[in-house]
Amino acid sequence: MKKLTIVARILAKEEKRDLVKSELLKLIDITRAEKGCINYDLHQDNENPNLFLFYENWESRALWQEHMNNDHLAAYMKATDGAVEEFVLNEMSHIA
Repeated sequence: MKKLTIVARILAKEEKRDLVKSELLKLIDITRAEKGCINYDLHQDNENPNLFLFYENWESRALWQEHMNNDHLAAYMKATDGAVEEFVLNEMSHIA
């Protein structure tokens, strides 16, 4: 199996930053316990506190896909509906 790296960029609406941050933090422990999760690290930009970034590594794309279909992600999406300005997700492969 080929390891998959995910970089997810979440830009919260300024007035919804605290809500988005609290909902993102709820995802960490449950996701780190999932099968195939190597790391699941959340970052907040030092210059723009509305910008969050997940850096994730998964044992395979199939296991990441299972993660993406879990109930806790659906709950996050529902809780933050309308609170996120932009969401960009990149599936990446380690090359060096």
